[in-house]
Amino acid sequence: MTLHIAVVGSGSAAFACALKAVERGARVTMIEGSDRLGGCCVNVGCVPSKILIRVAQLAEQQRHNPFDGLADHEPQLHRSLIARQQQARVDALRHAKYERLLEGQENIQLLRGWASFVDARRLQVMQPDGKPLIVEADRVLLATGSSPHIPDLPGLENTPFWTSTEALFAEQLPEHLLVMGSSVVAVELAQAYRRLGARVTLFARHTLLYREEPALGRGLREQFEKEGIEVVENAGLEAVSRDGDQFVLTGAGGQWRGDRLLVATGRRANTASLNLESAGVRTNDHGAIVVDDRLQTTADTIYAAGDCATLPQLVYVAAAAGSRAAINMTGGEARLNLDVLPAVIFTDPQVATVGWTEDQARAKGLETVSRTLSLEDVPRALANFETHGFVKMVAEASSGRLLGAQILAPEAGDMIQTAALAMHHGMTVRELADMLFPYLTMSEALKLCAQTFDKDVKKLSCCAG
Repeated sequence: MTLHIAVVGSGSAAFACALKAVERGARVTMIEGSDRLGGCCVNVGCVPSKILIRVAQLAEQQRHNPFDGLADHEPQLHRSLIARQQQARVDALRHAKYERLLEGQENIQLLRGWASFVDARRLQVMQPDGKPLIVEADRVLLATGSSPHIPDLPGLENTPFWTSTEALFAEQLPEHLLVMGSSVVAVELAQAYRRLGARVTLFARHTLLYREEPALGRGLREQFEKEGIEVVENAGLEAVSRDGDQFVLTGAGGQWRGDRLLVATGRRANTASLNLESAGVRTNDHGAIVVDDRLQTTADTIYAAGDCATLPQLVYVAAAAGSRAAINMTGGEARLNLDVLPAVIFTDPQVATVGWTEDQARAKGLETVSRTLSLEDVPRALANFETHGFVKMVAEASSGRLLGAQILAPEAGDMIQTAALAMHHGMTVRELADMLFPYLTMSEALKLCAQTFDKDVKKLSCCAG
């Protein structure tokens, strides 16, 4: 008898699971309540945000460039045209990477409706016509994603604030955008809107990127302030109100006014409506489904992947988790190893990390040694006249094994994978320093940083090995 798997959701984790499960001989019922397939990333996350960020970067390069013989000028921006082009690319990618994949897939049935558990093997699906349907499955994957978390701040719920969704597709540029948040979404959109022409004030509960290596947040703040973004750290916001068409934020340092407010204070798992208790599925204090490294929940027949689970909220983690869950649900043995997990924040300069910071490594009982290389010592950065940033490496003191890397640089997102591969293969900083890197690339900064563990790179000639 063919194994039947129910997949709740239709994003990256859901599709990765469905395709892998069918490949391994199962049949799949995919259950989606919204009117669009694809989940967050393609529709309201990674894809539209990177388009907006790229537009903003090009606009900023027209206003300010580092070369004496290239004249700056104010760009002619048409936000509504940008939004339409942005939506068109989102629609095309959703069709190519999600909708079209279901065409001709006889073993994947798409069922529209909102699912909740009756018990560990039965789901009730409330269909668009209001009629409930019971779906019985041998295994279930929960891949319901996450939604913007709205803080409990007095007065906020009574205002027409933006989440990232509204900010990404707004066709009118605000005069003054107030941004609540200090992590990925907040900093990416704050800089994008400033470069599109809005005045921006960013309110951080603590400091920018406070969960990361402290130098990353400090360096990013310096860049923001250079671009005219007002950063209010340790803001202590107490209330939000409206005065005509203005938002008024009250905090420890006074009051701030703006015509738009973006709330970007994190995301919360979409699990509240699933009736998980009836299936014996446990969640943590934030509503995320607890899973082990096989993606199994506290119910033997139920698995979870993506942003709804206790996993890093990264789309490539979601896809990897979905495919591994499918292997395990169909009798295989696969584990999700997150020991080497690169991450990128798409500001300019970009922020990229992998592995442990010094403090994290020491908290695990390891003695460390670290080096930081300024981009002033990187030939390609000098040639580009873009020297704001650094590369930092953390190594085990006894062996020299690379434990982590933190980068603030224009191409940090492309550079970080070199450090990730080095960590994956257990390389030492000496081995990394001895490798051949192509000259006048930003990735050469990793070799140079590795060399600083036992050399003064300022005293080396170009390409010195």
